[in-house]
Amino acid sequence: MTAAIVSPTQAVPNMTPDYEVRLLLNSAAVLSPLYELTDTVLSAFEMPPTVTKINVQFLDTSSKELYTADWSTRIRKTENKSLFELTYKKRYAITDGDIDASLTAANSDGFTADNAKYDAQVEWGYQKQTLSISRKKTIADQGSSGTDLPGTSNSQKMLIDQAPDKFDNWRSNKWGTSLLAASRIFGPVLFTRSIGSWNGIQLYIEVWPLMNLAGTGSEYVVEASFKTKSRTTALIEQRNLVNFLQSNGWFLAQDSLKTQFIMERY
Repeated sequence: MTAAIVSPTQAVPNMTPDYEVRLLLNSAAVLSPLYELTDTVLSAFEMPPTVTKINVQFLDTSSKELYTADWSTRIRKTENKSLFELTYKKRYAITDGDIDASLTAANSDGFTADNAKYDAQVEWGYQKQTLSISRKKTIADQGSSGTDLPGTSNSQKMLIDQAPDKFDNWRSNKWGTSLLAASRIFGPVLFTRSIGSWNGIQLYIEVWPLMNLAGTGSEYVVEASFKTKSRTTALIEQRNLVNFLQSNGWFLAQDSLKTQFIMERY
């Protein structure tokens, strides 16, 4: 049997991603006058009326140098948890559904199968897919179970102190932390998450009140999502969920742009 030929750039295999399908719902159709999910929607997905509140903010320079380099640095705080969750995320565009080409591009940047501290995920929208490579860290919030996030200087310190090497030295030595030292907060946004199920899969619906383009009020972005380790399941169930949402008049035929909106409007 002939041995497989491994190119120098592929000496280590690509990362194996999981898949998160994200689809938008028409807020006018699924939210009550109080901007909560209607009883009909809750019932369809076997969701309790209780929600989890999560607060999130991003840090970047005013000229968005991290975002322009397809990086984001994020701090989240979930109610009833005493931890801040820090995420450093690198994004790769997926062109024409070629997930493996994006995984190979990430491999050439050093994001390989032996990087156990990083997670690869395909964010699978309505028409668009994106590969994200994330490194997550947590910091204790000294016993607080609320959703308050730190101010600019404390946020900078957290993200700088915990910055992983690949992020920090992306373009040059200390590239990431030097930009964080000059960063500001984009956000925060306090959103709610409901948890239910659909077709035997755990399903989340999040309601994000985002500042509108004019800066005069809120625009509500409603997103349904589920995760799977199977590319085939993601493909099939994404189509099935689109069809289900369309049949109920709940679907919004657009791709989610939450992070982009936050970076543009805050």
